[in-house]
Amino acid sequence: MLHNPPLLTIHRGHRRPEKALVEAFRGAQSSHICDAMDGRGALDYRIKPLDPENAVFVGPALTAFAYPADTVGMFGALAEAAPGDVLVVACEGFTGTAVIGDLAAGMMNNKGCAAFVTDGLARDRAGIIATGLPVFAAGIHPNSPARNGPGVVGLPVNLGGLQVKPGDIIVGDADAVVVVPLERAEAVLRALKDVRANEAKAEQRVRDGAVMSQPMEAILAAARIIHD
Repeated sequence: MLHNPPLLTIHRGHRRPEKALVEAFRGAQSSHICDAMDGRGALDYRIKPLDPENAVFVGPALTAFAYPADTVGMFGALAEAAPGDVLVVACEGFTGTAVIGDLAAGMMNNKGCAAFVTDGLARDRAGIIATGLPVFAAGIHPNSPARNGPGVVGLPVNLGGLQVKPGDIIVGDADAVVVVPLERAEAVLRALKDVRANEAKAEQRVRDGAVMSQPMEAILAAARIIHD
């Protein structure tokens, strides 16, 4: 027999990255970061910015779980948020109601949050965009949620095909949201430097008239050709 949990549980004392480490990722392209993590690290493609013109952000994750059709976990995260935090709220991909609206987004912006990311839905798109807060969601739906709980703040959550832990570095742009595990951040930065250098060389080859990627040239040269 299950016992009903508290309406809200908050876990404090999670790790936080140094500000300089977070800032080192500012402006990094999401695809470049994925390349620096062996081609992975982006959340599910359906989690997109409500406003692609205001989608660039970076910050440490403050995680929460909101039960489907409920916002107690989301508001718990808002209460715990520090300036610069990215609120990452999982709700099992529930699509019956929204998990955030324009008023909550405005409060997050007032607290100095860097962004809001969810595998659920948002509502009041125009109002959210007007707040200036980058919001990423799986879609828009006007149905309103409840505040009945339970909700949990400050534990690892699963959303968009990845696990996100409090303190992981979250980077967003118009294409995607990328999760950089804190324990890998330094190594990813080193790899990112090489990715950017190689990308610059490849872009120059295209400007110079290349019609095939350099790595593929050797593969094509060694291909077995069959004339049917």
